[in-house]
Amino acid sequence: MAREYVRRAEATLEEARRTFKKGDNPLTVRRSQEAVELSLKAVLRFLGIEYPREHDVRDALLEAAASRPMPEWFKAEIEFMASASSDLARKRGPAFYGDEQAMLPPSSLFAEQDARKALQDAERTYRNCERLIRSA
Repeated sequence: MAREYVRRAEATLEEARRTFKKGDNPLTVRRSQEAVELSLKAVLRFLGIEYPREHDVRDALLEAAASRPMPEWFKAEIEFMASASSDLARKRGPAFYGDEQAMLPPSSLFAEQDARKALQDAERTYRNCERLIRSA
């Protein structure tokens, strides 16, 4: 299961890269969030942890770091990945639907720098998770 999640995360990350190149900032944010979620859920599954059925797995990741053995290089990345999970999970809905109350479409909510940061965070998270799982 963990390896399958990592493969899906890689495919979703590739979609995020393509949408970034096309200038679709909101969809880049959305796909980046999905890649982070899949990557982190892969690690949780790999560690034998039943992850929460929600998009932000920050708490489960922090709990795993405190209770499960893992390489020091991966532990050093936990805070970053937990933060990326929370940040992108908050942006998931607006990146797809916009702000319906304010009647603002997603394209008015996310600029190129938002998409770039989301993509960079997703790439770093994916690399960490893929490396951990591949090392087993």
